[in-house]
Amino acid sequence: MNNGEIFRDIRCFVVDMDGTFYLGDRLLPGARAFTDAIAATGREFFFFTNNSSHNEAECLEKLRRIGYDAPAGSVIISSHVTIDFLLRNRPGQSVYLLGNENLTGDFLAAGITLTDINPDIVVLGFDTTLTYEKIDKAAAFLAAGKEYIATHPDDNCPLDGGFMPDVGSFMAMFQRSTGRQPDLIMGKPYAYTVDYVTNRLGCKREEIAFVGDRLQTDIAIGAKNGLKTALVFTGVTSPQLYRESGIKASAAFENIGGLAQAISEYPFQK
Repeated sequence: MNNGEIFRDIRCFVVDMDGTFYLGDRLLPGARAFTDAIAATGREFFFFTNNSSHNEAECLEKLRRIGYDAPAGSVIISSHVTIDFLLRNRPGQSVYLLGNENLTGDFLAAGITLTDINPDIVVLGFDTTLTYEKIDKAAAFLAAGKEYIATHPDDNCPLDGGFMPDVGSFMAMFQRSTGRQPDLIMGKPYAYTVDYVTNRLGCKREEIAFVGDRLQTDIAIGAKNGLKTALVFTGVTSPQLYRESGIKASAAFENIGGLAQAISEYPFQK
């Protein structure tokens, strides 16, 4: 089976952003070929980022600034998965949230009660405004046994020329301090994200594929949940690293344009 045939029954591609569709402030090679192939073959695609320090408006503005005008509703974030889980499964419960103004704004807009006094749940997001006071309060609530949810597991967030500590690093800090690991983790590669995506897009698991550059999240979500995945070598994973890894994609490409070429011969059969 060639790469095109692997994805011939995929109706919707869920595409990582930085390192897959763009890098820094430029669209990556093949990005426009991919969007053209999606349209030409009668498919859809949505962006997904684990980075819960962003909101959708910020992501859309970034895409517009680098030359791609994405429509509203086309960006999904791990914070959306977390909020949806709380509304469905913890209605009315209060949250102590570690998050910046983007994440806090999304929680408040969804009607979730935020408090720093005896919350029901501690939610650890990618808080780019983190202070020692926030850390101290969160640790006390975790030590007291409050439910503990993280928006995503990434250790670091890539930046041009480096990185910054992300939620996974904060999880390690709280584990050392309180002995607690999150009770639940949202975002890629966990099933909560798959369930959210299929419900939101109205598709079956076998009709979606995740595309990305990171083995531990973008590709592992397929391995863990029985989904097709496409790896690109434009971000953090090199061909050598991929050969040495036990995490394998359904197919791997030099860039997202390779995926575009593979699917261009196979219109989606509704």
